[in-house]
Amino acid sequence: MFKSASFLNKRKFIILQRNEDTHIFAAPILVIPVILVLISSLLIFSIQKQSTYNDSFKHLVSGLIGYFVAITISYIPLEKFKKFIIPLYFLSLLSLVLIYFIGITNYGAQRWLGLGSFTFQPSEIAKLTTVLSLAAVLEKKSICHVRDLLNPLIIVLFPWLLIFLQPDLGTSLVLIFCFLFMLYWVQMPIEWILIFTCCIFTALFSFNYSYILIFWIPLMGFLAFKSFHAKIISSFLVVIFHGFIAQITPFLWEFVLKGYQKDRLILFLNPDRDPLGGGYHLLQSKIGIGSGGLFGTGLLQGKLTNLQFIPEQHTDFIFSAVGEEMGFVGSIFVVSLFLILIILLLRIAKNARTDFESLLVIGMTSILLFQIIINIYMTIGLGPVTGIPLPFMSYGRTSLLVNFIFIGMALSTFKRSISLRKK
Repeated sequence: MFKSASFLNKRKFIILQRNEDTHIFAAPILVIPVILVLISSLLIFSIQKQSTYNDSFKHLVSGLIGYFVAITISYIPLEKFKKFIIPLYFLSLLSLVLIYFIGITNYGAQRWLGLGSFTFQPSEIAKLTTVLSLAAVLEKKSICHVRDLLNPLIIVLFPWLLIFLQPDLGTSLVLIFCFLFMLYWVQMPIEWILIFTCCIFTALFSFNYSYILIFWIPLMGFLAFKSFHAKIISSFLVVIFHGFIAQITPFLWEFVLKGYQKDRLILFLNPDRDPLGGGYHLLQSKIGIGSGGLFGTGLLQGKLTNLQFIPEQHTDFIFSAVGEEMGFVGSIFVVSLFLILIILLLRIAKNARTDFESLLVIGMTSILLFQIIINIYMTIGLGPVTGIPLPFMSYGRTSLLVNFIFIGMALSTFKRSISLRKK
């Protein structure tokens, strides 16, 4: 058994057995995104029915272009992309830097570049180039020592920092989740991942419960002592790292995060505190989803959707239109499509022919999974508004095209794993 196929077997992440007839799953991998694009195009048309402009046709055309791009990429062995990884990575960094000089600003954030009448979002392209770069680095060695983390950390640090400072908190969180998921895939000790993820709690404690840090940070040091080879040095570095997080978090909150980002994080806990301001999105989104009932009002028939009660509904809050016009049954249908797609992508990653392909597919899958969960949680009021789009459904030509590139690369991996078994 080749090495990449053993990742999930050792981790026992999911219970999926090899099947010689797995080629029957190839069609849904491409059909599911197309169905999601068709549904969202109708919903976008409904959302903007009363507007002087309508992005539904653009979304449909972008999806059609993405479909053919995915088909084309599926015939290209992913190993051929390796020679382009370094220039693509630095080009994506360059585009992220250019945003600060010639970027287009919308809604208080400078995230877009323009080429004539066409605009694109470099952070979406950075997701792709970062995953490619991490896959190329992580395939060469497993993470057994702290020094093994240096190259992966450097790769993800530069795009993450440039995206975070735009500010784009949502996409920066996507990169962090992808980074940790890929490290898990190459069998980095779970304790190390816990040390990273517990930074969230360190940051939270630094605000109102700073006294907890007296016990919390030494606990992180003890966890490092139990899991790292260089116990004393590792414990010291982890304590310093978490202490730094505790000190810098109030500074970031005060001087780096924009006012609207602070409002989003605060108001999701109590949107009624400002029902006509920062809490308006969440309250109207929950009202819209609740009004759909079991079967929904019907496509193009949603009152809140047609009258545009929910701001930016065609982008970040597209799932609220699903809830209103398609109801609980339609929402479950859409979530089920996402679930099937993620399971199939996990299976492709597990059975990939090489470590590079396996890592590439799992990195892409983690990005899609994180965006799906966070966007839906945000829409139904279980999470703060982060500006993370719903894959294949939220309007955004760059993100839609990148998602179809992900699908094309997964199909390429799938085809080569099938051809290997037939030999």
